[in-house]
Amino acid sequence: MSTTEKIQMKLSDSASARWTALFIVSVTMMFGYFFTDVMSPLEPLLTAAKGAENGLGLGWSSDEYGFFSGAYGYFNVFLLLLFFGGLILDKFGIRFTGVLSTVLMFGGALLKWYAVGHEFAGSVAVPFFGTYSTQVVIAALGFAIYGVGCEICGITVSKVIVKWFTGHELALAMGVQVATARLGTAAALGFSLPLAKGAYIPYLACNSISNLFINLMAFITNGLVWIKNLLGFPDGAQASVGLGAALLCAGVLVYLVYCVMDKKEDASAAAVATEPEEGFKFSDLGRLFKTTGFWYVAFLCLMFYAGVFPFLKFATKLMIFKYGVDANVAGLIPAMLPFGTIFLTPFFGSIYDKYGKGATLMIIGSCLLTLVHVVFALPLNSWVLAIVMMLILGIAFGLVPSAMWPSVPKIIPMKLLGTAYALIFYIQNIGLALIPVWIGKVNQANTGANGVIDYTETMTIFAGFGVIAIVISFLLLLEDKRKGYGLQQPNVKK
Repeated sequence: MSTTEKIQMKLSDSASARWTALFIVSVTMMFGYFFTDVMSPLEPLLTAAKGAENGLGLGWSSDEYGFFSGAYGYFNVFLLLLFFGGLILDKFGIRFTGVLSTVLMFGGALLKWYAVGHEFAGSVAVPFFGTYSTQVVIAALGFAIYGVGCEICGITVSKVIVKWFTGHELALAMGVQVATARLGTAAALGFSLPLAKGAYIPYLACNSISNLFINLMAFITNGLVWIKNLLGFPDGAQASVGLGAALLCAGVLVYLVYCVMDKKEDASAAAVATEPEEGFKFSDLGRLFKTTGFWYVAFLCLMFYAGVFPFLKFATKLMIFKYGVDANVAGLIPAMLPFGTIFLTPFFGSIYDKYGKGATLMIIGSCLLTLVHVVFALPLNSWVLAIVMMLILGIAFGLVPSAMWPSVPKIIPMKLLGTAYALIFYIQNIGLALIPVWIGKVNQANTGANGVIDYTETMTIFAGFGVIAIVISFLLLLEDKRKGYGLQQPNVKK
């Protein structure tokens, strides 16, 4: 390659540069996903009576836990902050929006950390929801602020990947980002409860693959518990939440490093541009709203993720009550789900890049999601079956995101991409905000006198989300055939 040719290349044309950029923003999202799910395994601790669990129980009801879990999406949904975040992204760019979002994440995390570590008197009436303890409301407020930052960060990272990987390994890159982020989810689900309790996990006989996995997670968890105890940090929910807040502080610094690379990419793109790129105009929003394929993707996202993320928030207790799993290791079984996505999402993304069939991948993933929840609803109580279902759900969770997110740039132009992702994330957040509240009330109503929850109705609801996702996936396939979006076509230009 001549010197002139090298000068005329964008920075993103360098494989090492674009993959470095991807790694940096993926680490930021990994820290975010850890914090998002760090409280999910703590439900048994949070809902234990005050003074129980060696004094670590916070005395929350299932209803309060559901309200808190849904708080992630409250500001995004009811105040439209995520949608405005998309407009900010398209108007002011990746660097400004990314820094803003990571700072919001860290600030919300600090408030949540403060709430779960302190006692508060009285209760607060929340309009349209109910009356909850002051601690729950303050923790929910912190989680809501964090949720605004995390979702805006998510759409920013999505636009980052499209910016650096269009014409290259777009679906693979998005798959790698999802996989890296899911490491945070897996760590939260597996480590959070033992870390909060300061409890070491006993090792199992290494006579099966599932036991080997559990032992690996136990080894890492026991190491974290040892470090925490060595440093003298107190037990309780605050220990796990504090670790998450520290990671988010690191996430702010990591994103600042990306900003340096992004500035260089913009300079290189400007040097080789043959004509100026058309900027964002508010009048362009009409085109977005009139695109049927976009709405199919948005509502598929709502239904599919409604069957995954809210389920994970209640899965630890499901393992304890329905499958008789020990409370100290119950979080390790849901942790198998993100591990499936870690390996499979990049794999399926690579398939999409090379061979296409994006809509088909979404149909298959939606079918697997439905199958898993139907099985969880049946009166089958084998913990081995629970592990198998979690692994299958991990496959589904690898299939749909690997195809869905790279499909959006095929439907919507780059100048509207931030707003498009924001609107999809907004619709997704409706589910993340309201479904945990719904499920919390359903679980409360299905709690027996002995405190054991019957999960049949809960899992039937989740299975219903899967059925709707299947229908929408087929409609998206038909719309692609009508409009020629190219969802079934490869992403890599040959």
